[in-house]
Amino acid sequence: MGFVVDLNCDMGESYGAYVMGNDEAILETITSANIACGFHAGDPTTMRRTVRMALEKSVGIGVHPGLPDLAGFGRREMAITAEEAFDLVVYQIGALSAFVKAEGGRLQHVKPHGALYNMAAVNGSLAGAIAEAVYKVDPELILFGLAGSELVRAGERNGLKTAHEVFADRTYQADGTLTSRREPNPLITDHEVAIRQIVRMVKEGKVRATDGTDITIKADTICIHGDGKTAVEFAKVIPGALREEGIEVRKIGDFL
Repeated sequence: MGFVVDLNCDMGESYGAYVMGNDEAILETITSANIACGFHAGDPTTMRRTVRMALEKSVGIGVHPGLPDLAGFGRREMAITAEEAFDLVVYQIGALSAFVKAEGGRLQHVKPHGALYNMAAVNGSLAGAIAEAVYKVDPELILFGLAGSELVRAGERNGLKTAHEVFADRTYQADGTLTSRREPNPLITDHEVAIRQIVRMVKEGKVRATDGTDITIKADTICIHGDGKTAVEFAKVIPGALREEGIEVRKIGDFL
């Protein structure tokens, strides 16, 4: 069997008069969309519009639940309990699910955002609460988590399909976690370097950490970020670059 991978992007993150990213252009190239639900970003109108655009492009729709932190864009850690994590995720799945149903579509997956995602990657209690929330709302949903993380393991324990996620434009630490945005060199801005990294992750199951060591990694879905200065240009070149390497890009729900 050849190499197959999903390509996802966080979107629907505009809020009121504030516009984030170019969702319409990026939806032309990705296969799965993670749509914000109003806690870290997004608002009801943005949610509806983004759902409609994703359905028009036959892109898989995912819930992108975050911490209730609009000012910090959900990237600041909060001392929440497992019970609070469960409630936050159930609430946000419910919100986006209603818009998807109203537009005649179906949810495909759930991917936590920012600090919630990173906390659940290493905190088994939070990971378990998130996985349980997803399963209890809809056991057919796919749970996205950092490759090899506590969140992926919690999803598997709860009987969910799980997608090991890797990042095209982020650097990695030796323990498999992403380099914090508060640390030096968290982002990869050179498109050629980013493409080499994702091709190696998919084909070899390896990624070079910031300390120079190689770590083992599984890549079911690749995340690109839609809010960078050259995000649209990067999104346009990735599918072709992957195909040249013999890697097929397909919606995660079609092959997982």
